[in-house]
Amino acid sequence: MVLEHRPHSSSGLLIVIEGIDGAGKGTQTRLLHERLMSSSRDVFTLSFPRYESTFFGQRVADFLNGKFGTLEQVHPFLAAMLYAGDRFESRGLLQSALNEGKIVLCDRYIPSNLAHQLTKAQPELRAEMQQWIEHVEYHLYQMPRPDLVVLLDTTAETATTLIDRKQARDYTTSKADLHEADQHYLERVLIEYRNLAANNPLWHVVPCLQNSILRSQTEIAEEIYTFVESFISRRI
Repeated sequence: MVLEHRPHSSSGLLIVIEGIDGAGKGTQTRLLHERLMSSSRDVFTLSFPRYESTFFGQRVADFLNGKFGTLEQVHPFLAAMLYAGDRFESRGLLQSALNEGKIVLCDRYIPSNLAHQLTKAQPELRAEMQQWIEHVEYHLYQMPRPDLVVLLDTTAETATTLIDRKQARDYTTSKADLHEADQHYLERVLIEYRNLAANNPLWHVVPCLQNSILRSQTEIAEEIYTFVESFISRRI
């Protein structure tokens, strides 16, 4: 059983940009924010995890730096709680912006928790894992539900190449964190993202490759903006 995905009841809109590590979520979220602002939209943006801003965000950084063990050693139920706690600490910011009627953009959100933890779960526990994460995030923590999820669909090989080009990040001293360093893991996470998108009408998939060649940031951004602006116009 999959919990029903009802949108939140606020006057704003919650739009989430998702994808595997290295898919370009941060870049595309920033470009979408700038484009919507230039169109006189009132926009508020948050990126998850909030490594430096919340207690649980700092613990997520510890997890990704291997302080609690390898990916195989940390049970996905426990990893999910770290990410959910980070969002719970940020709920007031999100809800206030939505109540003010703003367009809220999230670089990663609850779908990330689902995709990553379902990847790690044993097959017989996958349905229970999805129910449990959605129950914690949406019911216990009362996190607002997305109105739209945009999935940046790229290959793990392409993502790994882009990860290698990233500048140093504050939350890790390594070139790549636990998730980023395992290309096979990213391939499996991508499968979970695609499954989530295929089973939820609130998702829109944007292919980042055309004929196996990476599309330009500008071209991808234009497609995202065109779809999102049309979506907003229909909803407001």
